[in-house]
Amino acid sequence: MAERFPVPAKAGVPVLQLQGVNVFYGRSHAVQGVDLTLQSGVLSVVGRNGMGKTTMCKAIMGLVPISSGSIRFMGEEIAGLPPADVARLGIGYVPQGRRLWRSLTVHEHLRLMSKPKGRWTPERIYEVFPRLAERRNNGGAQLSGGEQQMLAISRALLMNPRLLIMDEPTEGLAPVIVAHVEETLVRLAAEGDVSILVIEQNIGVATQMSDPVAIMVNGRINRVIASATLAADRDLQQRLLGVGRHGHDDAEAGTQDARAGATPAAAPAPASQGPIRVFMANPVIPTRWSKDVPAAQIEAAARTVSRPTLATIDGRVIGDTSALAARGPSEPHVIIAGTLDTKGEELRYIRDIIKAAGLRTRLVDVSTQGRNHGADVSAQEVALASPRALPGLASGDRGAAVAAMTEAFATWIAGQQDVLGLISAGGSGGTAIATAAMQTLPIGVPKIMVSTMAAGNVAQYVGSTDITMMHSVTDVQGLNRISRAVLGNAAHAMAAMAKAHLATPRPDPLRDRPLVGLTMFGVTTPCVQQVAKLIAADWEPLVFHATGVGGRSMEKLVDSRLLQGVIDVSTTEVCDMLMGGLLPATEDRFGAVIRTRLPYVGSVGALDMVNFAAPDTVPQHYRGRNLYPHNPQVTLMRTTADENTRIGRWIGERLNLMEGPVRFLIPEGGVSSLDAPGKPFFDPEADAALFQALADTVRITANRQLIRLPHHINDPAFAQALVREFLALHQGRRGAARKRT
Repeated sequence: MAERFPVPAKAGVPVLQLQGVNVFYGRSHAVQGVDLTLQSGVLSVVGRNGMGKTTMCKAIMGLVPISSGSIRFMGEEIAGLPPADVARLGIGYVPQGRRLWRSLTVHEHLRLMSKPKGRWTPERIYEVFPRLAERRNNGGAQLSGGEQQMLAISRALLMNPRLLIMDEPTEGLAPVIVAHVEETLVRLAAEGDVSILVIEQNIGVATQMSDPVAIMVNGRINRVIASATLAADRDLQQRLLGVGRHGHDDAEAGTQDARAGATPAAAPAPASQGPIRVFMANPVIPTRWSKDVPAAQIEAAARTVSRPTLATIDGRVIGDTSALAARGPSEPHVIIAGTLDTKGEELRYIRDIIKAAGLRTRLVDVSTQGRNHGADVSAQEVALASPRALPGLASGDRGAAVAAMTEAFATWIAGQQDVLGLISAGGSGGTAIATAAMQTLPIGVPKIMVSTMAAGNVAQYVGSTDITMMHSVTDVQGLNRISRAVLGNAAHAMAAMAKAHLATPRPDPLRDRPLVGLTMFGVTTPCVQQVAKLIAADWEPLVFHATGVGGRSMEKLVDSRLLQGVIDVSTTEVCDMLMGGLLPATEDRFGAVIRTRLPYVGSVGALDMVNFAAPDTVPQHYRGRNLYPHNPQVTLMRTTADENTRIGRWIGERLNLMEGPVRFLIPEGGVSSLDAPGKPFFDPEADAALFQALADTVRITANRQLIRLPHHINDPAFAQALVREFLALHQGRRGAARKRT
């Protein structure tokens, strides 16, 4: 037999395409005219037991013959090929049940399957699954279920497949292992090494791994639907996939069955056309020994339904049964989140008020006990958003669990769309979880936190965003005369803000001036005022006081895509961060610009000083330094040449991470109003160390430039230079918009 080699990729050709595939076991029609396309990446197929999912996998692999139809891999027909040839072409198969060799060790499994000069080697497997490296000398029968699944996946990967077919990969696994397997598969697909067809019953895993998701009912692909639509529609899940319910409740799945001899029913009518008849052609799951079901019995068992057959909101179709449907539209909604195990009554009270105001709501559970409390989004579903958090949730330690759920909920909320607002109520733990997620939402999206902590220092909860903190007065523990009033006020406030947010017109780039953020400190005020005046005709300047939170606030707007430009004159917060001052930046300073690739214009404003409070608060080891009393509550310390070298290197390394255009301007005449001839912080040697550190660190390219100018930072010529470079980076953006009007 001629040796087959992996099929090369062809541009635009789907990795896998099934058309009209039929499979019979005797007279039982297991797979009925399946059409399915996997272009690339990950595609999940969900369905109850007995729906034909495993048979479809076996048909692809050549383990069962198809009676008709086409199966193409990378554009090449593979139907009818022996299983070994299918595997050689580049399709790996991880069957349900793993099927490992009990007597072989982990390493022996990997050595047996590894190929010389393949992309996948045992060493790479150990990097992806470190747990297998620890268990390399254990036999297949000595591994846990999760370890066995990792080994089964690894065995398939060592065949260097272009397509990996996985049948129930998370069956019987603990949530922590489920999350690890899910994360690993998604990462492999994202790296482009392999595309993955996942057969799943776990809707949470399926919708997290792929978008859209295919639903299989009675041997057919009933629909391919947007993951967000499936995850949000509990009724659709019950009708198609729920325990004790039949897939015949939906669409055409139960209206005809060739092997049973039933008369096909009419195509389902739209909801507006009244009730329809639904015929259940398979009273029991068919086997190869099944006999025909008499048509009279099918007719007698038929039911009448009046629901529309697609996922709907208020009777309006939101699903799409077309192949590989685009993400379905979602409805704007308010999220009510909290720990339902202890605050369920209060949160539902808030939800009911917001719903009564005419807004759609989603109740999200962020409790850490692992039980289901009837939320629209369970705590388990939230936890799956951040696999790194799952070990903490499973640790049994409350502090670790709260920290883990905080990370998971922030990750989950960042992936949601059409959020009109987020409201929560709780104590210290619930406040920490909810406000961390609120900080990820864009500025302007309403955020209300009813908290027992709101009467104290809330800086850590509010951060740099627009969170409204409301003191709960009494503990958030049961409904009473006081708590009803406070929670009711919060709910009504959220409803009003959400409606106003929904009604607010979106910015019009043809009419509105784009927003530009400027950072200012007292000692760089003249520069920033001149810059703002020079750009005001075409840009709307937003000035941020560089006091630590000011820089974070500006970058929050950058992350929220609300700023179209940045002139970062005053980067002084870096001094306080590195030297222990009162107004520090965080390690994420410049991070928003790096993430968004926004054109960046910056400078070294006020990098000559560190801020402390009153003179007696200056740390002992700084007492002999050049100190300047800015006012009775603020003491400034002049930075030294060594400190400026450190500052310059730190900023330079961050500039190197920016992939958008960068212009960083250096005023060689001084960096603040105190750094000028005759002023207390004038120190050319210290400034020179800063400038040299920047020059030594920044990698100069056509897109990233340092510009040294012989001006003081507050000279009009320097402000003009900042504006000139800024406008050059944004050349044509505003002018083009005006021409279109």
